[in-house]
This record gives sequence, structure tokens and C-alpha cells, in this order.
Amino acid sequence: MIDHVRDLASVHEATERFLSAAGALDAAAVTAPSRLPGWSRGHVMAHVARNADALVNVLAGRPMYVTAEARDEDIEKGAGRSPAEHLADLRDSAERLRAQAAVPADWDRTITMRNGVTDKAARVPFRRWIELELHLVDLGVGYELQDLPEEFTGREIAFLADRWSARPGIPAVTVVADDGRRWHTGGTAEGAPVTVSGRPADLLGWLAGRGDKGAALDTAGAPLPALPPL
Repeated sequence: MIDHVRDLASVHEATERFLSAAGALDAAAVTAPSRLPGWSRGHVMAHVARNADALVNVLAGRPMYVTAEARDEDIEKGAGRSPAEHLADLRDSAERLRAQAAVPADWDRTITMRNGVTDKAARVPFRRWIELELHLVDLGVGYELQDLPEEFTGREIAFLADRWSARPGIPAVTVVADDGRRWHTGGTAEGAPVTVSGRPADLLGWLAGRGDKGAALDTAGAPLPALPPL
């Protein structure tokens, strides 16, 4: 069962980590490239702030974004701000989300995300946790996949394995961590099933399109299945 209260506590901790990292960046570092193609660190920070506001909308029963174009425009418009402006925006948007999450509500209700994706309201805090953790890695400031909390890594692998299940073009894949945990994903493409094994951080990097994107994983000689971008 999803524990949204516990996840909100994890969101708070991850927010503090992100704010600490963002607060250490000067103007040159903010405009430098992030690890996401075509995005500066300023783009990443603007996205994280706008994601908080988007999740406020979701919890309040409004559309996550007015339009996809407006989402992209807001990120682009905010990317070039000063470090102090970015930090204030990140703090203020995180506080707006915290306040909305504190409003008494039915956490078992169904909410609608981008592109018509539906989920339980109780999973929104975990979705926010994902944004904070992975985008802190994307900033390229020394926080790496192997530094992610162990609980987060396992849950995000399970979340992504479920996301890629039954996706066209992905063969049946068994994902095996070196600590013995197993997940299953894919399953619609023709061809023999594939077992992908390795460290949890490397498995997460492959599933999320981060790090070396699976270069360190073992497939027993089979080609590593290509996954669509998140």
C-alpha cells in the first residue's frame, strides 16, 4: 500500500537536498549544460519548480498544465534567471505543494496527470520524489545514481518496470538486482526473453535513461533492449 504521509516526508528531505545543491551554484554554473540534452542547469531548476506547481494543480483537481506548449514556454522563460531567483522559486513552489498536500482530501481518489495518465492521488508524493531525485542527478553537481536512497531506487525500478510493461517493441525482460530482487517488464516484441542484471543503481540508470544507460549491465550476451525516453 502507498504511504503518502511517509512519501511526503521523503519529498521534504529530497527538497532540502535539491535546495542545498541549487544554493551552491553561481551564475556561470546555472547557465552551464546539465546532463539532459539541450537543457542548462537553469532549465532543470525551472522544470522542478514548475513541476511542483503542476502537482498542486493535480491535487486541486485542475489540469496539470494549461497546454504542453505553455509548459515548455514556462521552463524556457525561467531558465535564464539568476541563482537567487531560481532558489526563491524552488522554495516558494515547494511550499505551495506542501500546503496543498496538507489540505484534507481523499488520497484514494483518481487524479489525471499529463497526457491523460491517471493514478491514485496517494502516488503524487512519490512522483514528486522522483522528480527531485533524478533531476538532482541531472544537475551534475556530484549527486549520482549510487547516492540515491536505497528505498527510492528499489521503488523507482519497480515503477519504471511497470511503466514499460507491455510497451510495443520491448521484449520480455527480467530485471535482476545483485541483491536478488527481481522485476519483469516489456513483453510485446518478438524474440527470446532477456535477463538484465546488475547493481540497482545501474538498473535504474538504464530504465530511466541516466548514467551509462546500461553499459555496466549483464545480459548474458543478448542485446540490451532499447527503451523509450521518459
